[in-house]
Amino acid sequence: MKVLVEASRVSKQYKNASSGNDKAIINIGFQLKEGQVLGLLGHNGAGKSTLIKSLLGAQSYSGEIKINGLSPTSHRTEIMKSLSYISDTSTLPNWMTVQQLLKYTAGVSQSFRLETAKKLLSDTDIGMRSRIGALSKGMKVQLHLAIVIAADANVLILDEPTLGLDLMYRDVFYRNLMNWFQQGGKSLIIASHEVDEIEKLLTDVLILKQGRMVLNDSIESLQQKYTLIEAANEYSEQVKSLHPIYSRPGMSSTEWLVESQQLNLPQEVFVRKKASLADIFLAFQQGEKS
Repeated sequence: MKVLVEASRVSKQYKNASSGNDKAIINIGFQLKEGQVLGLLGHNGAGKSTLIKSLLGAQSYSGEIKINGLSPTSHRTEIMKSLSYISDTSTLPNWMTVQQLLKYTAGVSQSFRLETAKKLLSDTDIGMRSRIGALSKGMKVQLHLAIVIAADANVLILDEPTLGLDLMYRDVFYRNLMNWFQQGGKSLIIASHEVDEIEKLLTDVLILKQGRMVLNDSIESLQQKYTLIEAANEYSEQVKSLHPIYSRPGMSSTEWLVESQQLNLPQEVFVRKKASLADIFLAFQQGEKS
């Protein structure tokens, strides 16, 4: 499969008047091929937004980034023909009508398929004569996605795209997104705090903590490497011999995240469970492995 996004030793340092230079991201590296969906996870301040700005070519950085083989800083105009971005903050012109925006986009982008955008919007409550500023947040996100899909980009970066949306809008958004993605030849990066919501969409995950990459692996590999077990508190000392990386205590039992290859306790001591991405995320943010 073709590599669409590649980052190597990417760092970004900001100048801080009080403490000197602060490093926002440090030596980040990953590769994203066609057909891969990367979950970019981390608490507020972990470096997600800084990494996204670097990928978009919106700021300088050290290291190397390639989008479709080109640098986003030196070839930004060319890259933006195949790279799209949607955030939780609408960047659409509020003074335009939907029809005016579609017409404008068709005029400045040769790859934009006007009829595709209209078809997608026909399945929503968005009217062509509606002024963008009068649309709800959910409608603006739907409109933005329709434009992205019609522009036929092969790399899409989403930054908290469904933040503040109700369940119906979230469902419609992800349905349309995956219909677009499954056409093939595309890669997707999703930065979100809604780990449970996006887990089923991901093929890979990258977790940042304090600007550093603490995990970069495929979902399939993580499910093999880690196991969640629950054991009565009387067996805690036995479980601790497995060197668990995270624990979540309950009233009479505790859940532990352990490396699967370390799991050698008698079956009667524990109940085996499937580790969710949220379990693994918390472990690498709070546990010993972080």
